[in-house]
Amino acid sequence: MSQASFHELISSIAGQVAGRALDSDLERWLNAQLGPGSSSFQALAQACIEGVAEGWLCNREGGGIRYGRVFKASDALHRFSVDVVDMADIAGPHHVHPQGEIDLIMPLEGEARFDGRGAGWCVYAPGSAHRPTVTDGRALVLYLLPEGQIQFTAA
Repeated sequence: MSQASFHELISSIAGQVAGRALDSDLERWLNAQLGPGSSSFQALAQACIEGVAEGWLCNREGGGIRYGRVFKASDALHRFSVDVVDMADIAGPHHVHPQGEIDLIMPLEGEARFDGRGAGWCVYAPGSAHRPTVTDGRALVLYLLPEGQIQFTAA
């Protein structure tokens, strides 16, 4: 899949969540409408797998995590930035989500869980913080960050 096609796919998803509160209601809606088993979930997972294989996703590495910001926040993406990470049985750096964070968890190997959750969507509210952790295997995680805002901290 090309980066342009991936951008279109992400723009469609971002358009469906733009303007909504980043909360548990949004998480439930995402998992009901775009969760595992849906064509949208399958398309995003396949696009991410292809992007990693083609080398334009997760094209950096640090601390045992492959990662990369695919797109900066823009009007075309409804003011979300897009990052994808490839993690296997590891905890990433602690950070705060000033405006929240929307994550798509795509297990690749084993029974991979991200912050204790399996395949699907996870929404963190504005002001929340965590040390993103993948256990029990390997997963790709796609992050949508409002305005691209993230603050790395000392845990």
